[in-house]
Amino acid sequence: MPDAPAVDPALVDHAVEIARAAGALTLEWFRRADLAVDLKFDGSPITAADLAAETFIRGELAAAYPDDAVIGEEHADAEGTSGRTWVIDPIDGTKAFTKGVPLYSNLLALVDEHGPAVGVINLPALGETVWAGRGLGAFLDGDPCRVSDHATLDGAYVCTSEFGYWPPEHLQAILARPVQFRTWGDAYGYSLVASGRAEAMIDPLANPWDVAPVAVIIAEAGGRFSGFDGHTGPDAWQRGSGVATNGAVHDELLAVWRT
Repeated sequence: MPDAPAVDPALVDHAVEIARAAGALTLEWFRRADLAVDLKFDGSPITAADLAAETFIRGELAAAYPDDAVIGEEHADAEGTSGRTWVIDPIDGTKAFTKGVPLYSNLLALVDEHGPAVGVINLPALGETVWAGRGLGAFLDGDPCRVSDHATLDGAYVCTSEFGYWPPEHLQAILARPVQFRTWGDAYGYSLVASGRAEAMIDPLANPWDVAPVAVIIAEAGGRFSGFDGHTGPDAWQRGSGVATNGAVHDELLAVWRT
């Protein structure tokens, strides 16, 4: 929101610290031959690393911000009284994690009455962290980062997590455009957009914890974030989908599946 106040830099620093510590914890299970993979009710995988990382993050948040609410992928919601909510995805890209692919991430966001205020995408196996605080800018490992200035879809790098979630007609429409379409997906794709290494990342289906940090990161990096339906605003991360771009190609991209 244009009139929303800047967030406290100390909150951003602490969120980065917590996400990085959770990432270090997940590395204890990464590429272990004895890693057990279970399935949740929806068929998605879960491991001891997911549970340990979320338990760790919740413990850190409860100790530092006991009045804040917390929602996450693996545990029940915790109610709060402050009007602020932390949003956790302990491992975004668990399928990649279980296969030893280093593109998984730990996600942490803080949402207040104005919308997403803090966002962290930590990629522990790559040693990269992208983060932002509302009004403070976006950063890649401590250096300011910005979206690319690529102006059109012609030659733009467009990422997605997988093709199975796409409406067939929309997938065919984008495949017909002169884009470089890549499955550099999950939060890794959003980190690429925020740091200028790709022009767009699209998730036709996404849970709130998948994209809560993305909304503020992309905005602070100079890009645009919306739902797959084009909806913007402070609740766009709750629309069940995500589209992040460098801003210049956003309207052109949305028009691909609206025509």
